[in-house]
Amino acid sequence: MKKIGVLGLQGAVEEHIRAVEACGAEGVVVKKKEQLDEIGGLILPGGESTAMRRLIDRYGFMAELKQFAESKPVFGTCAGLILLAKRIEGQEDAHIGAMDITVARNSFGRQRESFEETIRVNGIAEDFPAVFIRAPHIVSVSDHVEVLAECRGRIVAVRQGNLLGCSFHPELTDDLRMTEYFLSMARIPV
Repeated sequence: MKKIGVLGLQGAVEEHIRAVEACGAEGVVVKKKEQLDEIGGLILPGGESTAMRRLIDRYGFMAELKQFAESKPVFGTCAGLILLAKRIEGQEDAHIGAMDITVARNSFGRQRESFEETIRVNGIAEDFPAVFIRAPHIVSVSDHVEVLAECRGRIVAVRQGNLLGCSFHPELTDDLRMTEYFLSMARIPV
């Protein structure tokens, strides 16, 4: 059985592991770059992207994460989406920069403006319960990026080949359809 890793430096790690395992796959908390060789796909969890970047740099993960994202499935949620983006509004440097999108941080407001809204995710769900917590949104996408969902007139989910990203937190709901979709990208039966 292929394993799905969840970058375990900061953020909603255990919630993603539970979702992966609820789909019948094996979830692994990735804390060492050598573990990337053992997994068939990687989830970059929600959390705080600046803190995650500092930890990625401290533990020397960046080159390996970039290389992994070139060919293997990666799913970035909320802060993980920011890590995947090639461009971040108001910031000169990207993080992993693998996904040809521009994101705006905290675009739905601060913590107290967090909300849940039912959205349509193309090809995945007509009625997905999306949880937005200090969520970014996708300002623009290149021609080879597929827009999967919008909320309140803003792009909130995209796919670019082996890369999947969303502004919301699917791991904080009981709805497994986004996780199942990612597992199918990693060719793991659910």
